[in-house]
Amino acid sequence: MIPVVDVSGWLADPDAPSAVPAEIDRACRDVGFFLIAGHGIEPGDRLAMDAAARAFFARPPHEKEHVSLASGGRAWRGWFPLGGELTSGVPDLKEGYYVGRDLPNDHPSVVAGRLLAGPNRWPADAPELKTPSLKDTVDRWMAQVEVVGQAVLAAMAVGLGLDRAFFASTLTADPTVLFRIFRYPPHPSGTDGDGRWGVAEHSDYGLLTLLAHDGRPGLEVRSASGWVAVPADPDLIVCNLGDMLDRLTGGRYRSTPHRVRNHVVGRSSSTDGLGDGDRLSFPFFLDPGWDAVVETLPLAGDGPASADSLARWDRANLREVSGTYGEWLTTKVAKVFPDLYDAVEPAERAARAG
Repeated sequence: MIPVVDVSGWLADPDAPSAVPAEIDRACRDVGFFLIAGHGIEPGDRLAMDAAARAFFARPPHEKEHVSLASGGRAWRGWFPLGGELTSGVPDLKEGYYVGRDLPNDHPSVVAGRLLAGPNRWPADAPELKTPSLKDTVDRWMAQVEVVGQAVLAAMAVGLGLDRAFFASTLTADPTVLFRIFRYPPHPSGTDGDGRWGVAEHSDYGLLTLLAHDGRPGLEVRSASGWVAVPADPDLIVCNLGDMLDRLTGGRYRSTPHRVRNHVVGRSSSTDGLGDGDRLSFPFFLDPGWDAVVETLPLAGDGPASADSLARWDRANLREVSGTYGEWLTTKVAKVFPDLYDAVEPAERAARAG
């Protein structure tokens, strides 16, 4: 069972007595996933973004190439085709669009050549693409969801016995903010679609993911009793925890594995166009600053139920992570888009291989 937490009162007045920190704390310890009600974002904003995204994805691939990830260079912004992203080395059955903090070319991080820093790529940048304003709807959505995310982190801090401003004054004072739009086409016909997934089992990299979607089911969470379907209510925002929150809390808050499969069965080719069976999701990632170093906190109270690293999907031990969040994220991105990483970071790739 995925808990539902109504944060409306907490958003309105975090100084007022509230059960929200305790409810979120319990969900983070037990499941690592919860559903956010009362977030205050109008359904019309999500529907507008959905419509603009569908208009873009409906374009043929040769037109979408004008704003491809490859054309975005080191900023890692823009479109990738079906099968263009890997999870555990296997191509995902999804098409996507990458967005982040929209930084001008003269921003210090861009001038310094930092990976994932730069301007966003929008259909309006390419005269060949005439679509509704994806930029305006996404910008509005990201601004609102970031407010919700920071409020959720403040509630987590209270639940952990920390000052409410702990995250906002440290790890997310200048956060790494990323946003994705994913299209999951109908699953391939056959017994099991060759065992493939829209996104295979994985955990997220940073602190928080706040996910909106179009109301179609497909997201599943691994629990102690097996895989559990996340209720597909489009008016609720799904919140799950990333690896750095797991590391920060010494495993008290779990970075729970999850996966996605569009259970509608049909054709699954990027040339098929976009139809009624396609599932769209909109994950927003609120993560530590690029240069932040995440260390495990000496928390009071009960520790995690289990700190067994072998229980993780990738057998990684988060207690042994070192370096900055940017370094951690770079290693992850290199595995998700290896060809693109080779193109933008040839020297670093060669050094790692050597």
